[in-house]
Amino acid sequence: MTFKLSILDQSFTRSPDQAPRAFQETIEMAQLAESLGYVRFWVSEHHGFHTLAGSVPEVLIAALGAATKSIRLGSGGIMLPHYSAYKVAETFSVLANLYPGRIDLGLGRAPGADMSTAVALATDGRPKFERFPQLVEALTGYLRDDVSSPVVSPKPPTDLPIWMLGSSADSAELAAQRGLPYNLGLFINPEADNRLIRLYKQYFQTNGDTAKPHGMITMSVFCADTEEVAKAQQLAFDVNFFRYITGQYSGDNNGWLTPDEAQLFPMTPPLEGFISSRNQSRAVGNPDQVRQKIRSMANTYGADEVMAVTNMYYFEDRKRSFELLMQAFS
Repeated sequence: MTFKLSILDQSFTRSPDQAPRAFQETIEMAQLAESLGYVRFWVSEHHGFHTLAGSVPEVLIAALGAATKSIRLGSGGIMLPHYSAYKVAETFSVLANLYPGRIDLGLGRAPGADMSTAVALATDGRPKFERFPQLVEALTGYLRDDVSSPVVSPKPPTDLPIWMLGSSADSAELAAQRGLPYNLGLFINPEADNRLIRLYKQYFQTNGDTAKPHGMITMSVFCADTEEVAKAQQLAFDVNFFRYITGQYSGDNNGWLTPDEAQLFPMTPPLEGFISSRNQSRAVGNPDQVRQKIRSMANTYGADEVMAVTNMYYFEDRKRSFELLMQAFS
């Protein structure tokens, strides 16, 4: 099986005051991805996280477009329930006209934040998660219909793909109904049903823009020159993420542990269970091991494309991971 390789970047930062550095690293990573031959480079939307600086992906995409020449750029994704469908249509119409043939609009339903932050994002204090299908319908109408009311200005290009992002059956079903390409986020839900992409393809309803289904998986990848180094990088991320979600890391007075420090962190049963639950759906190791796992996952899920997200502690290690990954498949 052959498939395309892409990257999801999360503008990772180790402290709240490092955002400028994180954005510069994102630009450098997009340039590297382009030079290595990756198909697309997406940036995520997160709010209220001390360790993630990418709260406005559409602004980052504009900066990335100016710094690159050919790689596709997109949102992984825009959390549509926070926003007006019309405003999102205008924003991505501008981006697609600025960078013709290079923009992907990825849509998600999740808050990308805790609920108090989601309430702050809502203009009336009421997040619209239950209206996500209606917002998707409105947005596709603004971008696809020959005549919309109100008119989107500038006129949206016809080659602006709208991707459905998700980690459950609901998103797969909606993507099939709307005739949209589908991205299954295994890095979010490592235990997602491996039938979802095949079911999406089975029930896909062709529309005027997407003639056939296209399924992608996004999975965590930790690729290094040796298995030992890759596993140390993976452990550091797991320990730090576990500390974050369990309230052991405040972002102010408890630092983000380095790989060496993470090795000394106590391996409690809850942490061990957390790590074990994530291992089945990610690729960790040297290039040969990573290639084998990615091919296996793509075959298991019936994916046409694999998007890698690599949250290694050091920027140079993340760059090296993507270099080795592309070399492994070349």
